[in-house]
Amino acid sequence: MIPRALKEKMLLLSKQFPIITLTGPRQSGKSTLLKHTFKDYRYISLEDLDLRTFAESDPHGFIKTYSHKVIIDEAQRVPSLFSYLQTHIDNQGETGMYMLAGSHNFRLLENIDQSLAGRTAILRLLPFSHQEMKAGGILPSNSNEEIFKGGYPRIYDKEIDPTDYYPYYIQTYVERDVRQLKNIGDLSRFVRFIKLCAGRIGQLLNLSSLANECGVSVATASSWVSILEASYICYLLRPDWNNFSKRLVKTPKLYFYDTGLACALLDIHSANQIATHFLRGGLFENMVINDIIKKQWNFGKQTDIRFWRDSQGNEVDLLEYEGNTVRAYEIKSGATFSTDYFKGLAKWASLSGCPPENLNVIYDGDRNLNTSSGNIIAWSGHSNDFLK
Repeated sequence: MIPRALKEKMLLLSKQFPIITLTGPRQSGKSTLLKHTFKDYRYISLEDLDLRTFAESDPHGFIKTYSHKVIIDEAQRVPSLFSYLQTHIDNQGETGMYMLAGSHNFRLLENIDQSLAGRTAILRLLPFSHQEMKAGGILPSNSNEEIFKGGYPRIYDKEIDPTDYYPYYIQTYVERDVRQLKNIGDLSRFVRFIKLCAGRIGQLLNLSSLANECGVSVATASSWVSILEASYICYLLRPDWNNFSKRLVKTPKLYFYDTGLACALLDIHSANQIATHFLRGGLFENMVINDIIKKQWNFGKQTDIRFWRDSQGNEVDLLEYEGNTVRAYEIKSGATFSTDYFKGLAKWASLSGCPPENLNVIYDGDRNLNTSSGNIIAWSGHSNDFLK
Protein backbone atom coordinates (compact mmCIF):
# COMPACT_ATOMS: atom_id res chain seq x y z
CA MET A 1 0.00 0.00 0.00
CA ILE A 2 1.23 3.51 -0.88
CA PRO A 3 1.43 5.47 2.42
CA ARG A 4 -1.17 8.21 2.68
CA ALA A 5 -0.21 11.56 4.19
CA LEU A 6 -3.54 11.82 6.03
CA LYS A 7 -2.78 8.80 8.24
CA GLU A 8 -0.87 10.69 10.96
CA LYS A 9 -3.60 13.28 11.45
CA MET A 10 -6.27 10.57 11.50
CA LEU A 11 -4.43 8.59 14.18
CA LEU A 12 -4.04 11.71 16.33
CA LEU A 13 -7.70 12.65 16.09
CA SER A 14 -8.85 9.09 16.82
CA LYS A 15 -7.43 9.55 20.31
CA GLN A 16 -9.40 12.74 20.82
CA PHE A 17 -12.83 12.08 19.27
CA PRO A 18 -15.28 9.16 19.63
CA ILE A 19 -15.86 9.15 15.86
CA ILE A 20 -13.69 9.92 12.85
CA THR A 21 -15.58 10.69 9.64
CA LEU A 22 -13.65 10.20 6.41
CA THR A 23 -15.19 11.48 3.21
CA GLY A 24 -13.95 11.95 -0.34
CA PRO A 25 -14.55 10.74 -3.90
CA ARG A 26 -15.55 7.17 -4.59
CA GLN A 27 -12.45 4.94 -4.95
CA SER A 28 -10.06 7.54 -3.52
CA GLY A 29 -8.76 4.96 -1.06
CA LYS A 30 -10.89 5.66 2.03
CA SER A 31 -11.69 2.05 2.92
CA THR A 32 -8.12 0.89 2.25
CA LEU A 33 -6.67 3.64 4.43
CA LEU A 34 -9.05 2.90 7.30
CA LYS A 35 -8.46 -0.87 7.15
CA HIS A 36 -4.67 -0.50 7.14
CA THR A 37 -4.63 2.17 9.84
CA PHE A 38 -7.11 0.53 12.21
CA LYS A 39 -6.35 -3.15 11.70
CA ASP A 40 -8.09 -4.27 14.90
CA TYR A 41 -11.41 -2.70 13.89
CA ARG A 42 -14.30 -4.63 12.36
CA TYR A 43 -15.18 -3.48 8.85
CA ILE A 44 -18.74 -3.33 7.55
CA SER A 45 -20.25 -1.62 4.54
CA LEU A 46 -23.81 -0.37 4.37
CA GLU A 47 -23.73 -1.00 0.63
CA ASP A 48 -24.40 -4.58 1.76
CA LEU A 49 -28.19 -4.89 1.57
CA ASP A 50 -28.48 -7.26 4.54
CA LEU A 51 -26.43 -5.00 6.81
CA ARG A 52 -28.31 -1.94 5.61
CA THR A 53 -31.66 -3.61 6.34
CA PHE A 54 -30.38 -4.61 9.79
CA ALA A 55 -29.32 -1.04 10.57
CA GLU A 56 -32.61 0.42 9.32
CA SER A 57 -35.01 -2.08 10.92
CA ASP A 58 -33.21 -2.72 14.23
CA PRO A 59 -30.79 0.12 15.01
CA HIS A 60 -30.56 -0.87 18.69
CA GLY A 61 -29.56 -4.39 17.74
CA PHE A 62 -27.13 -3.04 15.14
CA ILE A 63 -25.40 -0.79 17.69
CA LYS A 64 -25.28 -3.63 20.20
CA THR A 65 -23.69 -5.93 17.61
CA TYR A 66 -21.22 -3.28 16.41
CA SER A 67 -20.63 -1.42 19.65
CA HIS A 68 -16.93 -0.55 19.57
CA LYS A 69 -13.97 -0.29 17.19
CA VAL A 70 -15.97 -0.49 13.97
CA ILE A 71 -15.40 0.94 10.51
CA ILE A 72 -18.76 1.74 8.89
CA ASP A 73 -18.40 2.35 5.16
CA GLU A 74 -21.01 4.27 3.12
CA ALA A 75 -22.52 5.39 6.41
CA GLN A 76 -24.79 7.95 4.71
CA ARG A 77 -26.91 5.10 3.34
CA VAL A 78 -28.74 4.85 6.71
CA PRO A 79 -29.35 8.42 7.96
CA SER A 80 -31.45 7.25 10.91
CA LEU A 81 -28.45 5.43 12.38
CA PHE A 82 -26.64 8.66 13.28
CA SER A 83 -28.92 9.60 16.19
CA TYR A 84 -28.47 6.11 17.71
CA LEU A 85 -24.70 6.46 17.36
CA GLN A 86 -24.92 9.77 19.19
CA THR A 87 -26.71 8.23 22.17
CA HIS A 88 -24.33 5.27 22.27
CA ILE A 89 -21.07 7.24 22.19
CA ASP A 90 -22.40 9.74 24.73
CA ASN A 91 -23.18 6.88 27.12
CA GLN A 92 -19.79 5.24 26.64
CA GLY A 93 -17.67 8.38 26.76
CA GLU A 94 -14.73 6.81 24.90
CA THR A 95 -12.58 7.91 21.98
CA GLY A 96 -11.90 6.07 18.73
CA MET A 97 -15.13 4.07 18.83
CA TYR A 98 -16.18 4.39 15.17
CA MET A 99 -14.69 5.26 11.83
CA LEU A 100 -17.33 6.43 9.36
CA ALA A 101 -16.66 6.66 5.63
CA GLY A 102 -18.75 7.91 2.75
CA SER A 103 -18.50 9.35 -0.72
CA HIS A 104 -21.56 11.62 -0.62
CA ASN A 105 -20.30 14.75 1.05
CA PHE A 106 -23.67 16.53 1.30
CA ARG A 107 -25.67 13.65 2.77
CA LEU A 108 -22.94 12.58 5.15
CA LEU A 109 -22.31 16.07 6.52
CA GLU A 110 -26.03 16.81 6.71
CA ASN A 111 -26.52 13.81 9.00
CA ILE A 112 -23.47 14.77 11.06
CA ASP A 113 -24.75 18.32 11.54
CA GLN A 114 -28.05 16.94 12.80
CA SER A 115 -26.74 14.29 15.20
CA LEU A 116 -22.96 14.16 15.61
CA ALA A 117 -21.85 17.80 15.63
CA GLY A 118 -18.93 18.18 18.04
CA ARG A 119 -18.56 14.43 18.40
CA THR A 120 -16.65 13.64 15.23
CA ALA A 121 -13.58 14.91 13.45
CA ILE A 122 -14.21 15.28 9.72
CA LEU A 123 -11.36 14.46 7.33
CA ARG A 124 -11.27 14.40 3.53
CA LEU A 125 -9.25 12.07 1.35
CA LEU A 126 -8.63 12.85 -2.31
CA PRO A 127 -6.79 10.64 -4.83
CA PHE A 128 -2.99 10.41 -4.61
CA SER A 129 -1.09 13.68 -4.31
CA HIS A 130 2.14 14.45 -6.18
CA GLN A 131 4.19 13.85 -3.04
CA GLU A 132 2.42 10.58 -2.19
CA MET A 133 3.15 9.24 -5.67
CA LYS A 134 6.73 10.45 -5.46
CA ALA A 135 7.26 8.80 -2.05
CA GLY A 136 5.63 5.60 -3.30
CA GLY A 137 7.79 5.40 -6.42
CA ILE A 138 4.83 5.64 -8.81
CA LEU A 139 5.14 9.25 -9.94
CA PRO A 140 4.60 9.57 -13.72
CA SER A 141 7.64 10.63 -15.72
CA ASN A 142 6.32 14.04 -16.80
CA SER A 143 3.50 16.48 -16.16
CA ASN A 144 1.44 15.45 -19.20
CA GLU A 145 1.49 11.85 -18.00
CA GLU A 146 0.57 12.97 -14.49
CA ILE A 147 -2.34 15.02 -15.78
CA PHE A 148 -3.56 12.17 -17.97
CA LYS A 149 -3.38 9.40 -15.37
CA GLY A 150 -4.75 11.41 -12.46
CA GLY A 151 -4.40 10.10 -8.94
CA TYR A 152 -6.96 7.34 -8.36
CA PRO A 153 -5.17 4.52 -6.49
CA ARG A 154 -6.59 1.60 -8.49
CA ILE A 155 -4.96 2.87 -11.69
CA TYR A 156 -1.55 2.46 -10.06
CA ASP A 157 -2.29 -0.55 -7.88
CA LYS A 158 -3.72 -2.67 -10.72
CA GLU A 159 -1.84 -0.93 -13.56
CA ILE A 160 -5.07 -0.06 -15.35
CA ASP A 161 -4.90 2.12 -18.43
CA PRO A 162 -6.80 5.37 -17.76
CA THR A 163 -8.80 4.85 -20.96
CA ASP A 164 -10.13 1.63 -19.42
CA TYR A 165 -10.61 2.95 -15.88
CA TYR A 166 -12.35 6.30 -16.21
CA PRO A 167 -15.26 5.40 -18.55
CA TYR A 168 -16.42 2.78 -16.03
CA TYR A 169 -15.86 5.19 -13.17
CA ILE A 170 -18.09 7.76 -14.89
CA GLN A 171 -20.73 5.14 -15.64
CA THR A 172 -20.76 3.91 -12.03
CA TYR A 173 -20.87 7.46 -10.70
CA VAL A 174 -23.82 8.44 -12.86
CA GLU A 175 -25.82 5.25 -12.41
CA ARG A 176 -25.29 4.91 -8.63
CA ASP A 177 -24.18 8.11 -6.93
CA VAL A 178 -26.19 10.62 -8.95
CA ARG A 179 -29.40 8.62 -8.60
CA GLN A 180 -28.92 8.60 -4.83
CA LEU A 181 -28.38 12.34 -4.66
CA LYS A 182 -31.10 13.50 -7.03
CA ASN A 183 -33.72 12.03 -9.30
CA ILE A 184 -32.44 13.01 -12.73
CA GLY A 185 -34.62 11.70 -15.53
CA ASP A 186 -32.27 12.21 -18.47
CA LEU A 187 -28.91 10.84 -17.36
CA SER A 188 -27.42 11.19 -20.84
CA ARG A 189 -28.02 14.93 -20.66
CA PHE A 190 -26.37 15.02 -17.25
CA VAL A 191 -23.30 13.26 -18.69
CA ARG A 192 -23.21 15.87 -21.45
CA PHE A 193 -23.34 18.53 -18.75
CA ILE A 194 -20.29 17.03 -17.00
CA LYS A 195 -18.41 16.97 -20.30
CA LEU A 196 -19.27 20.61 -20.91
CA CYS A 197 -17.93 21.43 -17.43
CA ALA A 198 -14.68 19.66 -18.27
CA GLY A 199 -14.32 21.93 -21.29
CA ARG A 200 -14.45 24.94 -18.96
CA ILE A 201 -11.71 24.00 -16.49
CA GLY A 202 -10.07 27.08 -15.02
CA GLN A 203 -12.71 29.40 -16.48
CA LEU A 204 -15.25 31.61 -14.76
CA LEU A 205 -18.47 29.69 -14.16
CA ASN A 206 -21.11 30.74 -16.67
CA LEU A 207 -24.30 28.93 -15.75
CA SER A 208 -26.30 30.52 -18.56
CA SER A 209 -23.85 29.24 -21.18
CA LEU A 210 -23.80 25.74 -19.66
CA ALA A 211 -27.60 25.67 -19.47
CA ASN A 212 -28.04 26.82 -23.07
CA GLU A 213 -25.56 24.31 -24.49
CA CYS A 214 -27.09 21.47 -22.51
CA GLY A 215 -30.70 22.46 -23.13
CA VAL A 216 -31.70 22.88 -19.48
CA SER A 217 -32.73 25.79 -17.30
CA VAL A 218 -30.22 27.87 -15.37
CA ALA A 219 -31.77 26.59 -12.14
CA THR A 220 -31.17 23.01 -13.27
CA ALA A 221 -27.59 23.80 -14.26
CA SER A 222 -26.98 25.34 -10.82
CA SER A 223 -28.49 22.25 -9.15
CA TRP A 224 -26.29 19.94 -11.22
CA VAL A 225 -23.14 21.87 -10.30
CA SER A 226 -24.11 21.37 -6.65
CA ILE A 227 -24.38 17.62 -7.28
CA LEU A 228 -20.91 17.56 -8.84
CA GLU A 229 -19.56 19.42 -5.80
CA ALA A 230 -21.30 17.15 -3.29
CA SER A 231 -19.91 14.01 -4.92
CA TYR A 232 -16.34 15.31 -5.28
CA ILE A 233 -16.29 15.60 -9.05
CA CYS A 234 -15.91 19.38 -9.35
CA TYR A 235 -15.30 22.32 -7.06
CA LEU A 236 -15.67 26.07 -7.35
CA LEU A 237 -12.74 28.32 -6.53
CA ARG A 238 -14.12 31.50 -5.05
CA PRO A 239 -12.77 34.95 -5.91
CA ASP A 240 -11.08 37.11 -3.31
CA TRP A 241 -13.14 40.24 -3.86
CA ASN A 242 -13.53 41.82 -0.42
CA ASN A 243 -10.35 43.89 -0.51
CA PHE A 244 -8.64 46.67 -2.42
CA SER A 245 -11.31 47.60 -4.98
CA LYS A 246 -14.94 47.14 -5.93
CA ARG A 247 -13.96 46.52 -9.56
CA LEU A 248 -13.16 42.87 -8.99
CA VAL A 249 -14.49 39.67 -10.49
CA LYS A 250 -17.04 38.03 -8.17
CA THR A 251 -17.75 34.86 -10.20
CA PRO A 252 -16.10 31.54 -9.14
CA LYS A 253 -13.92 29.37 -11.35
CA LEU A 254 -14.64 25.72 -12.10
CA TYR A 255 -12.13 22.91 -11.50
CA PHE A 256 -12.16 19.10 -11.26
CA TYR A 257 -10.87 17.16 -8.26
CA ASP A 258 -8.95 14.81 -10.59
CA THR A 259 -7.36 15.72 -13.91
CA GLY A 260 -7.40 12.12 -15.15
CA LEU A 261 -11.18 12.08 -14.88
CA ALA A 262 -11.33 15.45 -16.63
CA CYS A 263 -9.16 14.11 -19.47
CA ALA A 264 -11.54 11.19 -19.96
CA LEU A 265 -14.49 13.59 -20.17
CA LEU A 266 -12.55 15.63 -22.73
CA ASP A 267 -12.00 12.50 -24.85
CA ILE A 268 -8.23 12.68 -24.38
CA HIS A 269 -6.88 9.19 -25.04
CA SER A 270 -3.16 9.60 -24.37
CA ALA A 271 -0.71 11.83 -22.55
CA ASN A 272 0.74 12.89 -25.90
CA GLN A 273 -2.56 14.58 -26.79
CA ILE A 274 -2.23 16.91 -23.81
CA ALA A 275 0.94 18.56 -25.12
CA THR A 276 -1.01 20.32 -27.88
CA HIS A 277 -4.47 20.39 -26.32
CA PHE A 278 -6.18 23.78 -26.08
CA LEU A 279 -6.88 23.13 -22.38
CA ARG A 280 -3.33 22.10 -21.49
CA GLY A 281 -2.76 25.27 -19.45
CA GLY A 282 -6.04 24.83 -17.58
CA LEU A 283 -5.34 21.16 -16.85
CA PHE A 284 -1.86 21.95 -15.53
CA GLU A 285 -3.27 24.73 -13.36
CA ASN A 286 -6.00 22.36 -12.12
CA MET A 287 -3.41 19.72 -11.17
CA VAL A 288 -1.32 22.19 -9.15
CA ILE A 289 -4.32 23.66 -7.31
CA ASN A 290 -5.54 20.14 -6.51
CA ASP A 291 -2.24 19.35 -4.81
CA ILE A 292 -2.43 22.47 -2.69
CA ILE A 293 -5.92 21.40 -1.60
CA LYS A 294 -4.58 17.91 -0.83
CA LYS A 295 -1.76 19.40 1.21
CA GLN A 296 -4.24 21.29 3.39
CA TRP A 297 -6.68 18.40 3.76
CA ASN A 298 -3.93 15.89 4.54
CA PHE A 299 -3.08 18.02 7.58
CA GLY A 300 -6.74 18.16 8.57
CA LYS A 301 -7.05 21.86 7.71
CA GLN A 302 -10.02 23.64 6.23
CA THR A 303 -9.36 24.84 2.71
CA ASP A 304 -9.05 28.61 2.41
CA ILE A 305 -7.92 29.25 -1.14
CA ARG A 306 -9.16 31.84 -3.62
CA PHE A 307 -8.19 33.60 -6.82
CA TRP A 308 -8.00 37.30 -7.59
CA ARG A 309 -8.87 39.17 -10.77
CA ASP A 310 -9.68 42.80 -11.38
CA SER A 311 -11.66 44.41 -14.16
CA GLN A 312 -8.45 45.31 -16.03
CA GLY A 313 -7.47 41.66 -16.41
CA ASN A 314 -4.83 41.56 -13.69
CA GLU A 315 -5.03 38.17 -12.05
CA VAL A 316 -3.47 35.85 -9.47
CA ASP A 317 -4.31 32.19 -10.01
CA LEU A 318 -4.34 31.20 -6.36
CA LEU A 319 -4.23 32.80 -2.93
CA GLU A 320 -3.63 30.41 -0.04
CA TYR A 321 -4.67 31.78 3.34
CA GLU A 322 -3.31 30.20 6.52
CA GLY A 323 -3.84 32.20 9.69
CA ASN A 324 -2.41 35.66 9.15
CA THR A 325 -0.25 34.48 6.26
CA VAL A 326 -1.23 34.55 2.61
CA ARG A 327 0.79 32.97 -0.19
CA ALA A 328 0.11 33.90 -3.80
CA TYR A 329 0.70 31.61 -6.79
CA GLU A 330 0.83 32.18 -10.51
CA ILE A 331 0.65 28.85 -12.35
CA LYS A 332 2.13 28.50 -15.82
CA SER A 333 2.32 25.35 -17.94
CA GLY A 334 5.33 26.56 -19.92
CA ALA A 335 8.75 24.98 -19.38
CA THR A 336 10.63 28.27 -19.84
CA PHE A 337 10.41 30.98 -17.22
CA SER A 338 9.48 34.53 -18.19
CA THR A 339 9.62 37.65 -16.01
CA ASP A 340 6.11 38.46 -17.28
CA TYR A 341 4.86 35.65 -15.04
CA PHE A 342 5.18 38.02 -12.06
CA LYS A 343 3.00 40.75 -13.60
CA GLY A 344 -0.27 39.81 -11.88
CA LEU A 345 1.50 38.94 -8.63
CA ALA A 346 3.25 42.33 -8.59
CA LYS A 347 -0.04 44.18 -9.09
CA TRP A 348 -1.76 42.25 -6.31
CA ALA A 349 1.26 42.63 -3.98
CA SER A 350 1.24 46.41 -4.49
CA LEU A 351 -2.34 46.46 -3.18
CA SER A 352 -2.04 43.85 -0.44
CA GLY A 353 1.46 44.58 0.83
CA CYS A 354 2.42 40.92 0.51
CA PRO A 355 6.22 40.45 0.73
CA PRO A 356 8.14 38.90 -2.21
CA GLU A 357 8.96 35.75 -0.25
CA ASN A 358 5.25 34.87 -0.33
CA LEU A 359 4.91 35.38 -4.09
CA ASN A 360 5.38 32.24 -6.18
CA VAL A 361 5.41 31.25 -9.80
CA ILE A 362 4.91 27.51 -10.40
CA TYR A 363 5.93 26.47 -13.90
CA ASP A 364 6.60 23.26 -15.80
CA GLY A 365 10.36 23.68 -15.80
CA ASP A 366 13.16 22.05 -13.85
CA ARG A 367 14.85 24.85 -11.91
CA ASN A 368 13.96 26.59 -8.63
CA LEU A 369 15.03 30.21 -8.18
CA ASN A 370 14.62 32.83 -5.47
CA THR A 371 14.41 36.26 -7.10
CA SER A 372 13.81 39.75 -5.80
CA SER A 373 10.27 39.51 -7.25
CA GLY A 374 9.43 36.17 -5.65
CA ASN A 375 10.03 32.42 -5.85
CA ILE A 376 10.18 30.41 -9.05
CA ILE A 377 9.09 26.83 -8.33
CA ALA A 378 9.67 23.99 -10.77
CA TRP A 379 7.02 21.31 -11.15
CA SER A 380 8.59 18.94 -13.66
CA GLY A 381 11.82 18.84 -11.65
CA HIS A 382 9.76 17.25 -8.85
CA SER A 383 11.33 19.56 -6.31
CA ASN A 384 8.13 21.32 -5.32
CA ASP A 385 8.91 21.54 -1.62
CA PHE A 386 5.99 23.91 -1.11
CA LEU A 387 3.67 20.87 -1.25
CA LYS A 388 5.35 18.89 1.52
